Amino acid sequence: MASARKIFLITTVLDPVDLAMTSSLVSRLDGMEQQSTWACSVLFLFLLRVGWMSEPAVSLPRWHSYQMLDIYIYTYINMYIIHLLLRSLAFSDNYIPPLIKADINLASMSTAVEAGGQNGPQQSGVSSSASSHTEIEEFRPSKRTWLIFLTLSVLTLMVALDGTSISVALPIIASKLHGSAIEAFWSGTSFLLCSTVFQPSFASFSNIFGRKPMTLIALTFFFVGTLVSGLSNNFTQMLVGRSIQGVGGGGIIALTEIVVTDLIPMRERGKYFGILSSMWSLGSVLGPVLGGGFSQNVSWRWIFYINFPFVGISLIFIILFFKLTRIPDSLATKLRRIDYIGSALFIASAVSFLIPVTWGGVMYDWSSWRTLVPLILGIAGLIGFMFYETYFAADPMIPVTVFATRTAVVSYIETVLHGLVLWCGLYYLPLYFETVKEYSPILSGVALFPLSFTVAPSAVVVGVITTLTGKYRWSIWMGFFLSTLGMGLLAILKVDSSVPAWIFLMLPAGVGLGMLFPGLGFAIQASALKGHMSMAVAMFSFFRAFGQAIGVAIGGVIFQNRMVAKLRKYPEFSAPGLAEKLSKDAAVLVQVVRGMPEGPQKMHLKEAFTGSLRFVWIVCCVLLAVGGLLSVFTASYDLNQGIDSEQTLVEKKDRNATVETGVTPSQKA
Repeated sequence: MASARKIFLITTVLDPVDLAMTSSLVSRLDGMEQQSTWACSVLFLFLLRVGWMSEPAVSLPRWHSYQMLDIYIYTYINMYIIHLLLRSLAFSDNYIPPLIKADINLASMSTAVEAGGQNGPQQSGVSSSASSHTEIEEFRPSKRTWLIFLTLSVLTLMVALDGTSISVALPIIASKLHGSAIEAFWSGTSFLLCSTVFQPSFASFSNIFGRKPMTLIALTFFFVGTLVSGLSNNFTQMLVGRSIQGVGGGGIIALTEIVVTDLIPMRERGKYFGILSSMWSLGSVLGPVLGGGFSQNVSWRWIFYINFPFVGISLIFIILFFKLTRIPDSLATKLRRIDYIGSALFIASAVSFLIPVTWGGVMYDWSSWRTLVPLILGIAGLIGFMFYETYFAADPMIPVTVFATRTAVVSYIETVLHGLVLWCGLYYLPLYFETVKEYSPILSGVALFPLSFTVAPSAVVVGVITTLTGKYRWSIWMGFFLSTLGMGLLAILKVDSSVPAWIFLMLPAGVGLGMLFPGLGFAIQASALKGHMSMAVAMFSFFRAFGQAIGVAIGGVIFQNRMVAKLRKYPEFSAPGLAEKLSKDAAVLVQVVRGMPEGPQKMHLKEAFTGSLRFVWIVCCVLLAVGGLLSVFTASYDLNQGIDSEQTLVEKKDRNATVETGVTPSQKA
């Protein structure tokens, strides 16, 4: 009951987010009567949740306990109200709040939505459908385009390798540097936190200073962080290096996807983003294998040294081939355009939110003030950030119009769910293999191939099919169906599951999750208003990383609570505090199980571990099902759109082109 109370306390703290998000939707409804009605409903929901917290526990059968009853009813009420709100917006995808409407040239929105045979929202394209279609037919990537894309692929592979290779080597690094488990935890977490929160800033600065300068700055951050990490003699130096690496890695992640939209017309982008997804998938698979191999057989420092060839090759290619139209403003003008207050608010608030989400249940209890205070401050800061960006920022870092359409809002929510579930799978499946099957870290990475190696091919196939057909909604629907089915199948995993069994059980999830990468990307890009493409792509990348950051934390909360309940059933783990200690961290539990002698105690621990993970897979299955239901509200936009960017490719003869005199896509064709 105490564990359940902790979860309820966290959900109560997080309810202001529900309140803020739902109130934002309410504000878009027409008519004072509708707004008043829905506002009262939202307020009633919030008060109901707080009041429910104070109710005494009731004694119910095991599978209908107070905790489950509360979760079921509360989730149902939440989903029902969100469903009604979204349904109210279902026929107004082109609705823009009055404060924003004046800032948008609605006459430039020329692409019609093909939804249910009805006239859909108008979409901003750089040209009409007919002229854009001609451009798509005539588009031929130049040699410079391919060289730039090759550079982007190398950068993507480098960041993916670095982000995933250190996890399996942390125990060895901790031993060599004489660090604690907490220090090892932060050296792995700092990269993900920094790479997540700095992505929108790099996207915003690239609109001001240009893609090439910001890509070079991001690469410099990554190189310096790599050098500091590789030469570290203690965990303080390691933490500094990994944080600097994360800043650069976040900039690289955001800018690689943005540059693709600068070079390639929308309908053609699927196969290019599919290739980038393949590079990311390849890096995510090879990272743990290389990390384990270097740390066990050579030196853990080579995990970082291996990045230097990638940095050198990328630097040369960026200098030689990144020729995009230059922004002619003076440095003083560019500096005045920076949204200093918005950037500071966003970074501080996002860090304040993600840090307690990351350490909750690992370093401190979820009910500890060290977890709750920064969490509340982070939520309040993010709400304040959106308020400032909407009403006060002259040149906002994240324009609120990025969320102006129904399709964009729904797709961003689905992107968070996609990233959350994907990272849960990539994090907890290796733990299953290392703990239950007792595979080595390298072999556990190989065992993950049925999931990780199906993500990339399915993303590429979807990209190619979408380019040929011009349709993308089918991939979102099919992706959520297969990934929901796949996560449900993972709940079948047992201690004694055979190799063929777990191979085939992982395949549907890998295919489905892979299909969602290009599908959601197309939905967000196609629904973006004119001039918002770069930030729309950056927010797609940010929300995916945000989902990944909270995915492990949410999985950890579920795992801990289920593990405690299951261990208490066995007499050998019934001693006070023993079950809680063993359930503290799933990664630490790996070493505990592997160090135990064979016998009933070890088998019981494996059964409890597998059963706890089963509940994680069930929750992931439910979240994906929610994403599938939300996908019904995704509109179908015309993909025959040109390049919506001021920073297009400049060939040799146009080397001195600026934004005003730069070559347009039609001229290049």
